Amino acid sequence: MATTNSAPPSAWLTQEAFDRLQAELTQLSGPGRAEIVSKIEQARQEGDLKENGGYHAAKDEQGKIEARIRQLSEMLRYARVGDAPADDGIVEQGMVVVATIAGDETTFLLGSREVGAGDLEVYSERSALGAAIMGSKVGDKLSYQAPNGREIPVEIISAKPYQG
Repeated sequence: MATTNSAPPSAWLTQEAFDRLQAELTQLSGPGRAEIVSKIEQARQEGDLKENGGYHAAKDEQGKIEARIRQLSEMLRYARVGDAPADDGIVEQGMVVVATIAGDETTFLLGSREVGAGDLEVYSERSALGAAIMGSKVGDKLSYQAPNGREIPVEIISAKPYQG
């Protein structure tokens, strides 16, 4: 019988990004939750809940906060934190990749959007492109299947550790 690893793949985060996300989680799960519970209670006291816009808006906000808390908790639990990967030209999480994709040169960070890479585009290692290029080397020519079914050619021009 085959065993499967049920742990989600880890995301690479800088220490700064990890600390920022940890602070957001702490705020949302403490003061953030208390504030939304207070808003819901205040709106509840206004009367008929069926036609109470404030109540429904507060409940929607509560749902969004709880979803973000779950997302952050999961991400931080499995995050790989720390130094950038080795500068060895092998594509992995935490690398700024320059690649020719379908004839156009593109520069992007392979990793988590939560790193906060400024204007730099970010692709997840779980995206079709990210999964296709993980482990490839500078000079490699490969392709991946786009969601629309087209084969997209890719050539890795460079892969350097993210220094953000």
